[in-house]
Amino acid sequence: MRRLYLQFYLTIVAILVIAAATAGLLWQVAATSHIEDTIEEVSEFVSEAMPPARAAPGVQQEALERLRRRHRIDLGLYTADGEPIAAVGRPLPPFRPDRGGPGFRPGIAGPVWTLRLNDGRWLVARLPRRPWRPGVALLAILGTIGFAVAIGAWPIARRLTRRIERLKSGVERLGGGDLAARVPVEGKDEVAALADSFNRAAGRIEDLVKSHKMLLANCSHELRTPLTRINMALALAGDGMDEEKRTHLKADIAELDQLIGEILLASRLDATAGPERTEDVDLLALAAEEGARYDASVIGTPVTLHGDPALLRRMIRNLLENARHHGGARTPDVRVGPGPAGRAEIEVRDHGPGIPEAEREKIFAPFYRLAGSAETGRGSGLGLALVRQIARSHGGDAQCLAADGGGSLFRVTLPLTA
Repeated sequence: MRRLYLQFYLTIVAILVIAAATAGLLWQVAATSHIEDTIEEVSEFVSEAMPPARAAPGVQQEALERLRRRHRIDLGLYTADGEPIAAVGRPLPPFRPDRGGPGFRPGIAGPVWTLRLNDGRWLVARLPRRPWRPGVALLAILGTIGFAVAIGAWPIARRLTRRIERLKSGVERLGGGDLAARVPVEGKDEVAALADSFNRAAGRIEDLVKSHKMLLANCSHELRTPLTRINMALALAGDGMDEEKRTHLKADIAELDQLIGEILLASRLDATAGPERTEDVDLLALAAEEGARYDASVIGTPVTLHGDPALLRRMIRNLLENARHHGGARTPDVRVGPGPAGRAEIEVRDHGPGIPEAEREKIFAPFYRLAGSAETGRGSGLGLALVRQIARSHGGDAQCLAADGGGSLFRVTLPLTA
């Protein structure tokens, strides 16, 4: 049973059923003991009211008729061996003393009582059928109470578990990246206290993440000021610096500037739920423009989607840059076209050594590098992380696969314009 409110509700109903069955069993035991005492007392009373066994059959018949007129019951009088002596009213079920002693048994026409008189005779009496018997009345009362409790317990159990479900939904939204997720605080019980604790924890997490993003953005922005001064000093140095050193220094400055730009872009994508500006973009044309810069082979079918052209261009450029760094001497191949489920696909394939399967998901983490990449100075580890961030900000995703014939295939899926 996965639904909590059903567990609560069925537990209450089960407890009620067990309580009703126990009450019925106790009543039955008590009633049976009381019936035995009653039968013995009635037998004593009837023995004194009936004529003796030696009386003529007519006298005994007359005594039964008097009881019939007074109490409107069917009666039968038998000897100790079960031979009939007298009878009044409707015919009674066949009586045999060897098949049962004094007691009570239900019957179709009404309950039948068997009494053994002091002189050994048997008196069989059938009471008229009553519309309500004690057992039926008890069952009806217990059934009514059970039905009322079952109806009343449903909204209570549902109200409690609905609040827990809302709390679960809030936790899932927070875990999915919605830092503004909060749940309503209802009542003053433990569930309300848990909801309040969750809201305070979510608010604290949101403040910490915002502070972290603000710090990262400010640091990245401030780093560009000394970079600008270094670049200016390099330009003013004139011919006094060795040309090779100048070239290396400019390359280092450009790489650092690119890293700062990627950090700023990653922070901005983290802070927004989607692209800040969107328009219709021809994905094949965009890929062809970027592919021309890397002499890449671009094929496919024109597809149009709604997105930020600058971000999509940056995504394709990062894929091509990654393929150039890790793809060997051959240029990368690009394919654009419609994919399944109404989505567009961009595939960039390199011809390098490929990526181990255990590493294919890790390479999309910020600043993660494959073994040996740090020594070659190839990339900062943010390029592919930005590819996935941009894809997800447009409602898509990115993945790394093994290409047929060797190398790696990076596939990005994006929703097409409706």
